[in-house]
Amino acid sequence: MTAEWDPPTPLFVPTLILLTTATGVVSSLGAPLVPTIAAELGVSLGAAQWTLTASLLAGAVATPLMGRFAVGARRRPVVLAGLMLVVAGTVLAAAAPAMARWSDDLSLGVLIAGRVAQGMALGLAPLAMAAARDVLPAHRIGPVMAALSVGTVAGAGLGYPLTALVAQLGGVSAAFWFGTVLTLATLALTWRHLPAAPPCPRPRVRTSEAVLLSVATLALLLGISQTTTWGWVDPRTLGLFAVGGLAMAGWVWLTLRHDEPLIDLRSAFRGAAAAPNITALLAGAGMYMGLTLLMVLVQVDTPSGWGLGQPVAVAGLMLVPYSAMSVLGSRISLWVGARISPGRVLPIGCALYLASTVQLALGHDHVWQALLSMALAGLGSGSTFATLPVLLVRAVPAGETSSALAFNQVLRYIGFSVGSAVGVTVLGLVSGPVPDEHGFVAAMAVNAGVWVLAIGVVVRAIAAR
Repeated sequence: MTAEWDPPTPLFVPTLILLTTATGVVSSLGAPLVPTIAAELGVSLGAAQWTLTASLLAGAVATPLMGRFAVGARRRPVVLAGLMLVVAGTVLAAAAPAMARWSDDLSLGVLIAGRVAQGMALGLAPLAMAAARDVLPAHRIGPVMAALSVGTVAGAGLGYPLTALVAQLGGVSAAFWFGTVLTLATLALTWRHLPAAPPCPRPRVRTSEAVLLSVATLALLLGISQTTTWGWVDPRTLGLFAVGGLAMAGWVWLTLRHDEPLIDLRSAFRGAAAAPNITALLAGAGMYMGLTLLMVLVQVDTPSGWGLGQPVAVAGLMLVPYSAMSVLGSRISLWVGARISPGRVLPIGCALYLASTVQLALGHDHVWQALLSMALAGLGSGSTFATLPVLLVRAVPAGETSSALAFNQVLRYIGFSVGSAVGVTVLGLVSGPVPDEHGFVAAMAVNAGVWVLAIGVVVRAIAAR
């Protein structure tokens, strides 16, 4: 900890943990509420799905910009402003259902606008980790960074059944009012306990780089998210991929020309930073593919008798062991990482998630098998995502922490979208219109392949060093 920083209060670390956990809970306000939103607002499931898509897109676009801009003295105001936007978004979303009395379209539009504002929460976790690195003494950085990384996963897992229960009891508005109370509490604690930073040189944020990266991220993620509705070869999908690819190429070209780019691609995929970044992309894809397929298995009940046929509330409870074991996995990974290199812990986490995938592919006739798979997946996810920021922080200079962590987060978001879309696509290609066991096993086999690839990348990176 440098002497120039204001000393942290005793509640500094709990505040950061609440900040990342609240981020996960706010993000969970999307998926479990989609059917309820469709019913309350009188819109189709496809239209209601935009309340989830809009938040992810907003977060993916905002995260790298926030990570680059929020350096030094700018970090505290950016974090506070981001939380204020999230509070405003939850209030807007909570008020939206009441507008259905005038127009369903108006109500849905206001709700989507609120979800866009809530998407800013997704960019706050990297800033919390960067603050921990700047303020805490060296011996505390690793454990706190691991806890913050897993806090987002645990918050989403615990928030899923919690928000579904609140919505079941009080409707969509009640779920978003719950989110408002949580983010207001987070804002109050952050205002009090996030220390102000000393002045430091401010990296330049070039408008051209920001616009190109935003367009590329938005177009690619939107195209991927709509593949399950439009298809992979629909002209709209291909058009978005083309726009995203061209914008990405332009951004890479600009990035490699400047000495202080928005994201340093030269170091992001070279040296010690390459393994955590590539793993974030692959692990994000594998994690969301597995979770998506599990939700299909638990809820579907086909005429052939395949599927567990459980209600959405039970499906949400599947994530409770996942979240709890994620926390345990992060603690175990820290204990093991203190005795061996953290880089050697990373393939162990991936292997645990691979084991959960194989186990569920082989046995999926009972709820207890799904719960066992989620417990194993939680151990693997907690170990993997707790190790990533520790490795990344060691690989980048202190001044690049927030930018590097934000880029790693964006890679996770891309992985989330790709994994979910690919899992549903493989399931549909093999099964046909109605999901069946053959399609499920094939999709799980693809997921297992993703985790094998992640393990191979990490092991090769370790051997190269």
